[in-house]
Amino acid sequence: MKWKLLKSEPKYNGFFKIDLCHIQHETYQGGEIEVQRERFHRGDAVAVLMYDPSKDKIVLLEQFRVGAIDDKAGPWLLEIVAGMIEPGESVTDVARRECLEESGVEVHSFEPIHSFYSSPGGCSEKIHVLCALVDSDLTTGIHGVANEGEDIKVFVIDYGQLHDLMASGKICAAIPLIALQWLQLNRERLRMQSFVM
Repeated sequence: MKWKLLKSEPKYNGFFKIDLCHIQHETYQGGEIEVQRERFHRGDAVAVLMYDPSKDKIVLLEQFRVGAIDDKAGPWLLEIVAGMIEPGESVTDVARRECLEESGVEVHSFEPIHSFYSSPGGCSEKIHVLCALVDSDLTTGIHGVANEGEDIKVFVIDYGQLHDLMASGKICAAIPLIALQWLQLNRERLRMQSFVM
């Protein structure tokens, strides 16, 4: 099916950008329609699930999130390491940088989990999720980049706590939910590989 961007009008240009897009595309019933849609640009991001297969532990982070300020449970969310891709950086460059900045751990190898659009109805952001096998004893404390307003607390949880945290809604952001569900499917393989190494 064919489509065309007729015009893109910048409406906001700050930390994020918003454009008003005038689009024409073919329809499933035949013919064409024209629509106007706001497109929110925040850039692409990388997220890293840090897992310790030998101890069966998961590294989670807690930080303030403005998008959750209306949540009854409050705006501090349990998440995984994540950060934006800057010009010239690869996905693994960002993964290494963010693991160090947000957990204090140097990570050198990653396994891809999945890449997906966060909210394609209006946002251009694509998330690249990876897994890093780590020693959870090295991940403690408060981290983040001060001049970026980051204040991140590291939590290490036993895998056995994961189901309750997810079922109770204490982990309620999409990125960690996707990564942790992947871990539920791949945990035994990761543990077996770590014992072979």
